[in-house]
Amino acid sequence: MLSTGVGRGCVILLAALADSDGKQNMADEAPWLIVGLGNPGPKYAGNRHNVGAMVIARMAQDAGATLRAHKSGALAAQVRIGELPALLATPTSYMNESGGPVAGLLRFFKVPLERLIVVHDELDIDFATLRLKRGGGEGGHNGLKSITKSVGSRDYLRVRVGIGRPPGRMDPAAYVLKDFNATERKELEFLVPDAAQAAQLLTVKSLSDVQNVVHAR
Repeated sequence: MLSTGVGRGCVILLAALADSDGKQNMADEAPWLIVGLGNPGPKYAGNRHNVGAMVIARMAQDAGATLRAHKSGALAAQVRIGELPALLATPTSYMNESGGPVAGLLRFFKVPLERLIVVHDELDIDFATLRLKRGGGEGGHNGLKSITKSVGSRDYLRVRVGIGRPPGRMDPAAYVLKDFNATERKELEFLVPDAAQAAQLLTVKSLSDVQNVVHAR
């Protein structure tokens, strides 16, 4: 079972978002799919572009689950978030081909599009800031572009993990493929669990309710 308490803060947030009777809000047993974007292999593991995959790895670790190869072209693990069935996944394709594995997982596990959550890096948000939304543009993010093309819609949930803009005249494409620096890595110890927490919260309450809490932090 995936713990709903990634540290003390998550427990408090879940309590704040619980229904008045203290129960989670569940319409049915349709599963959730939480996908973290990145590039495969150790060469890219510490890159800014891979923060989405880092979040999924953290969620799997907290769940005591192992991400295993799936025929869709992703590493995946079936878990539960509270009482809800969920799937954690990271595509094993390169970032610009993320859509095929995501579409394959949606079909195989019969996940409705409204229960897809994509966790990804975001250049246009300050480092260590989280923003949540459903739909909208891809902002030049090739992973999101690929997913939108493959699933035929932009109308999926996103956990946008701010990595900030590159310094000076550095090419953004080069910036995202560099590892987080030493100072940033210290902040990742808090940012990655916070992003995992935000993804979990989206499975139990509405986007607007979760935005009101996460965006205020």
